[in-house]
Amino acid sequence: MAYQALYRKYRPKDFSDVRGQDAIVKTLKNQISSGHVGHAYLFTGTRGTGKTTVAKIFAKALNCENPGENGPCCQCSRCMSIEDGSSMNVVEIDGASNNKVEDIRQIIDEIQYSPADGGRKIYIIDEVHMVTPQAFNALLKTLEEPPEYMTFILATTDPQKVLPTILSRCQRYDFKRIPMEVMIDRMKELLEKEGIEAEDRALNYIARTADGALRDALSLLEECISYYFGEKLTFDKVLAALGAVDQTAFHELTSSIIKADVEKVVDTTEQITIQGKDYLQFARSYVWYLRNLLIVKTAKDVTGLIDMSEENIDTLKGFAEELETEQIIRYIHVVSSLITELRSATDRRVIFEVAMIRLSKPQMQTDYDSLIDQIQTLETEIELLKDKLDAGVYSVAAPAGKEAAKQAPKPEPKVIRPEAVPDDIKSVIQNWDHILGKVSAIPARGMLGPYLKQAVPSTDDEGRLVLAFSDAFARQYVDTVDGENMKLIRDTIAETIEKEVRVVTKDISEAGDRLATTDLRKIIKNVEIETID
Repeated sequence: MAYQALYRKYRPKDFSDVRGQDAIVKTLKNQISSGHVGHAYLFTGTRGTGKTTVAKIFAKALNCENPGENGPCCQCSRCMSIEDGSSMNVVEIDGASNNKVEDIRQIIDEIQYSPADGGRKIYIIDEVHMVTPQAFNALLKTLEEPPEYMTFILATTDPQKVLPTILSRCQRYDFKRIPMEVMIDRMKELLEKEGIEAEDRALNYIARTADGALRDALSLLEECISYYFGEKLTFDKVLAALGAVDQTAFHELTSSIIKADVEKVVDTTEQITIQGKDYLQFARSYVWYLRNLLIVKTAKDVTGLIDMSEENIDTLKGFAEELETEQIIRYIHVVSSLITELRSATDRRVIFEVAMIRLSKPQMQTDYDSLIDQIQTLETEIELLKDKLDAGVYSVAAPAGKEAAKQAPKPEPKVIRPEAVPDDIKSVIQNWDHILGKVSAIPARGMLGPYLKQAVPSTDDEGRLVLAFSDAFARQYVDTVDGENMKLIRDTIAETIEKEVRVVTKDISEAGDRLATTDLRKIIKNVEIETID
């Protein structure tokens, strides 16, 4: 006999084998025993939760010659023919490939003939949300008043796309995600039958990765078994087989984010790429890691709440002491949004890098969580500075008379009057938001737009446009990355105002430099300038 995948080999044959859908199973069994069987059912739920499996068991039970407490007997000729797909009474249809009006009309023609050997005629239409509205309308009358021997079972992962007129004619059953403990018990049961050993941590990780889909869990389990055929399945082997990342990588990334070490964060993403890790899988695992960090921060006792070694929990406790609850929640929000973006992204690496840098640079965002994060970061820096002052690491010298005051004057902001700004620089400032929008819309220069938005546009005595940065890394990226970034900025400006402008960058990370730099956006905003279309 040809090899069968685990999820097919151990697919439930009757209701006793179904896992995690007890309420639905009980309801269907009661309908069978009482004879109150509906004419149309809608099974909804995420993938791998048992919709088509339960539909097929229900169909066998309705046709079984000797139905019992668990539904079909699986021994009679009707059950056997339905199981091997040769039955004329039960027809399975893929809604994705049979979604036209002509396909539905063919079904309508076929159901006019009653079952040859008795029983009920049942149509199971999978992925029914793919059926076109026109085809749905063609089915509407038949679905509402089918022959007495007829039952429709519609299955879908996206019920919102099913017409309301169809929904109102069906009994709806929502299949919930399978709990982790149920999936783990099922995997243990199957592994025992296969004679394979596995660590509990390994099965826990597979169940968590499957995200409520038992079929996915069995597929991942089979992948790991194949990779380490004949060996005991350990946690480390599962990580290697699934291309996952161990906790050490998450520790290093989190440490870099807390320290706002952007270079290290970018280097980590580079290593992920080199190792061939999947960005989406990494993000899913990392958001769970951050969940554990939040639990450590907020719970008094994490026993039973976190599936990690004591060593790793101790590392999380160290991070929790450095972070506030709001900061961890911001991290979770950013990574959760990243997961959504990665599902449809064409260039996953750029999206991933931007999100990781955003974690370490809250000033790149202006939402509430990011502002709270910035405030807490500043408060931490102030506390560290106070500690150093108290410890004598830094000393504050008192003024030593008029001469000392002359030698160390307080920096004063440089005053620039609007009329002193060259016309071409005025045009640039007037169209600054437009220029930023153009640069940000260029996918090939992924990080240029976000970093350019951090620049303070100013000018100097030579009449040049000065892009002043308080973030040294942002300035370096704009000014030195392959030389193309500055050229692109100059070209975009020339295209916008129809004039060539000299552009330079400047470091204003020191407080005195920031004070001495004039933000032209504050003094040019009311100057009348003809906007270039």
